[in-house]
Amino acid sequence: MAKQEKEKSIKVTLIRSGIGANQRQRLTLRGLGLSRIRQSVELQNTAPIRGMINKVIQWVRYEVQS
Repeated sequence: MAKQEKEKSIKVTLIRSGIGANQRQRLTLRGLGLSRIRQSVELQNTAPIRGMINKVIQWVRYEVQS
């Protein structure tokens, strides 16, 4: 069996309210698991998650965890 690499994770924090965003962006924030300012979630570092973060980059801060 091949060694399984430990997947890196991304810590995402909501830094601004999504009130001024359009509905699609608000739903993306909700899909990331963010509903309150300064709330943080830890997600797997996958292409779909990174794409969601790029769609709402002005409202979130992220850092890659090892």
